[in-house]
Amino acid sequence: MPAAHTMFMDELMLKADLARQASYSLSQVSNPVRQRAIESMANALMGHAKEIIDANSSDVEEYKRKFPSSPLLDRLALNESRLRDASESLMKVSALPDPIGEVVEGWKTDSGLQIKKVRVPLGVIGAIYESRPNVTIDIAGLAVKSGNAVILRGGSEAVRSNVAIGKVLQDSLNGIIDKNAVQVIEDPDRSIVDRMIRLRGAIDIIVPRGSSSFINYIVGNSTVPVIETGAGNNHIFVNSDADLEMATKIIVNAKVQRPAVCNAVRKVLIHKNIAEEYLPKIVGEMRKYGVRVKGDEFSIKIDPTIEPASSEDWDTEYLDLTLAIKVVNSVQEAVGHINAHGTKHSEAIITSNISDAEYFTNNVDAACTYVNASIRFTDGEQFGFGAEVGISTQKLHARGPMGIRELTTTKYIIYGNGQVREI
Repeated sequence: MPAAHTMFMDELMLKADLARQASYSLSQVSNPVRQRAIESMANALMGHAKEIIDANSSDVEEYKRKFPSSPLLDRLALNESRLRDASESLMKVSALPDPIGEVVEGWKTDSGLQIKKVRVPLGVIGAIYESRPNVTIDIAGLAVKSGNAVILRGGSEAVRSNVAIGKVLQDSLNGIIDKNAVQVIEDPDRSIVDRMIRLRGAIDIIVPRGSSSFINYIVGNSTVPVIETGAGNNHIFVNSDADLEMATKIIVNAKVQRPAVCNAVRKVLIHKNIAEEYLPKIVGEMRKYGVRVKGDEFSIKIDPTIEPASSEDWDTEYLDLTLAIKVVNSVQEAVGHINAHGTKHSEAIITSNISDAEYFTNNVDAACTYVNASIRFTDGEQFGFGAEVGISTQKLHARGPMGIRELTTTKYIIYGNGQVREI
């Protein structure tokens, strides 16, 4: 193994050890001190905005030379406005109620034991993500608020941005809490990810954010427990009784505003009873924004200018201005299609029928189901969490946008007065 690579391996273990020790001390720190630490982080970001944006500009320019038309460029870019938003999110996180020590439930047993179930930090969180350097800020703030240490490994395309942000955040913590609670991996080599996801015992949980293939790789290879997040092959179903003006407004927002993010819409399902009326309208509206429209055979019969969708299209998470449309016979068929092809992220129905809305929300297998609203609201900040670590699409531990409560686990504390078990 080359000496330089061995050095990075040693650096990874050192960061993991430092994070572990910091997690022990941080779990004992009071909420007011953690609040002060996060506020210091927020202020430091704006105080060092120029150097962070300069570092980010270098990342963006290099990535643009390699991939000039990539939809991920928008995710990669930081400017003063986005940095200010991140700083304000940290302030919101700081002001949230403290989850640590919260009594979830409590009771007294027949043997006289007093049992209470309380929230405690997870410990050391390993976050592995692509493109978005603001994620470095969000996860660091949420981790500190919830009493956890965090090891952050962003994508190689954002390495300068993440290193600059990490230094600013660490320096801002010095003298308030152990600054080693926030660690940023500087080595862009992919092998570091492979090593990181096998540090069982040093890292308590891995949270990956990125493409479907990236997340699947982490889930399939990690020996550390993983919270699966992110991939969003999301649908909006326009029912036969939908307010069509509302539907158009929602679909345009969900498709066009930021097409590369995980809570954008990729597929639209339209009830057959309104398809001939509504499909040409929504296709025309999409084309005003440069959206490429694909469709099933029934859609093409109504509008022959629509491109044929392949079987693979229904499982594809489009990260650009591409949309596929399918005509369905009922809410039941819509739910069946979504459950067969969706990624359990965010799904919506546009309807005025309460029974159909309840059928949809009860039977669609997704972290977030919407009635008459844009799926773009699936976001920690929009949910009132200040920020998010990720959007969990799994069913164990956490589901949906993950805030500070989702970065805790529970423990039982039992008080007795000399009881012994006799059976």
